[in-house]
Amino acid sequence: MKKMMIIAAATLVMIACTAQKQAEPDKTAAQQLLERLDSLQQKGIMYGHQDDPMYGLTWEYDKDSSDVKNVCGDYPAIMGFDLGGIEMGDQKNLDSVPFTRMTEEIKNHYRRGGIVTLSWHPRNPVTTIEGGGWAGQKFPAGSAWDVTDSAVVKKILPGGDFHEKFAGWMQRVSDFLATLTDDNGQKIPVIFRPWHENSGSWFWWGEKLCSVGEYKALWNMLQDKLRADGFDNLVWSYSPGCEDNLTAERLLVRYPGDGRVDMLGLDGYQWVPQEKDQFIARTKQNLTVLCETARAHHLIPALTETGMKNLTQPDWWTSTLLPAVEEFPISYLLTWRNYKQEWFGPSTSKPDAPYFVEFYNSEKTLFAKDIAE
Repeated sequence: MKKMMIIAAATLVMIACTAQKQAEPDKTAAQQLLERLDSLQQKGIMYGHQDDPMYGLTWEYDKDSSDVKNVCGDYPAIMGFDLGGIEMGDQKNLDSVPFTRMTEEIKNHYRRGGIVTLSWHPRNPVTTIEGGGWAGQKFPAGSAWDVTDSAVVKKILPGGDFHEKFAGWMQRVSDFLATLTDDNGQKIPVIFRPWHENSGSWFWWGEKLCSVGEYKALWNMLQDKLRADGFDNLVWSYSPGCEDNLTAERLLVRYPGDGRVDMLGLDGYQWVPQEKDQFIARTKQNLTVLCETARAHHLIPALTETGMKNLTQPDWWTSTLLPAVEEFPISYLLTWRNYKQEWFGPSTSKPDAPYFVEFYNSEKTLFAKDIAE
């Protein structure tokens, strides 16, 4: 009798738990990714690389290739890709990556348990020439770096002369995001990082090109559009640039608000070996502010872009980067792409490769195999 009562009680508990689970709404893909990022943050710092499976220093678009994997035997945990050019209906992005291949590689990385982040360097909607066709040429008139018109943001906000044009551009971003589904047709979660490095003035959305209110309105306009289109799989990352003597107030001066941001990032590079000590000191100071501010606002912190141009300091991975970041609870760091004229990741063809293997073997760093579920 006692055993039967225990079984009956257990059955009632199971029924109650099942009913409660059914009553609770399912978590969105973005919420699931945020929980995963929070959990992985306790394990170490994920390594990321821009355009990793697309091309390297000695190859282009080889199947299953990667400079990172060729050096250490593993893919990066994070892969970054850019949507610049999608707004024009181009077949390739500003770095000559076919968008169909981008979709394919995002799906491949998701299958292996990796995480994807997307940036967007849209052309200047006021000065660009329709038809374009200059993928791979970063700085011509009409590019994201064209700051000849100091009121672009104002002109594309609702009521502006170029608002309808930019609305069409946002729709093309939406159309691309709709292609990012897994093998079961479910939306793939993505870290989305638009309007980055806004504390500088080299992009048409930069600090000297729009007011604080206009910048926030720009962020909200894009976010409201994509949310309305059903993209609850986007983790929104706000990422200004590293600065000397950064403060929390400076970091948040254009911050769109807690309800609109999920991750808080910084972009910061080292350009020459002589900047080693300066890079370490600045990165540590900036990450201290970043992590404290992220914690106060319940956000995930990350070093959303970093690297040393052309790795002219071969031991940079272990003598500079790792010491600069290892004590901070950042989610990930992402080095920029390996292009033949300018590269930031490892390569078997360069002397930094053995130092990257040491970086890979550090207990502080996480790669694709480390985070695979």
